[in-house]
Amino acid sequence: MNIFALPALPLSEELTTVLTESGNLRIERIVSTGQASDWYDQDESEFVVLVEGNAEIEFDSGRRVVMAKGGTLLIQPHERHRGSHTTSEPPRIWLCGFF
Repeated sequence: MNIFALPALPLSEELTTVLTESGNLRIERIVSTGQASDWYDQDESEFVVLVEGNAEIEFDSGRRVVMAKGGTLLIQPHERHRGSHTTSEPPRIWLCGFF
């Protein structure tokens, strides 16, 4: 799979593709074109790499992290968060590792 190979755009909702999953590790590609995500409260840690676009992550604590292409972020288990802003041009592409 090529992580830059995208479906027809724009997307009506975020597109999540599980790239691999084994034991306690799951890696996903998430593509959005301007959507904000729902709130997440996960049991796992999440390591995020913003491969393309710009985004803002909002935490339930009020903390906001503005990310640009190439940025990384580690989200701890049960650190409630959401993607509150994403770019549509270019589409935002995440690689997320859950462990």
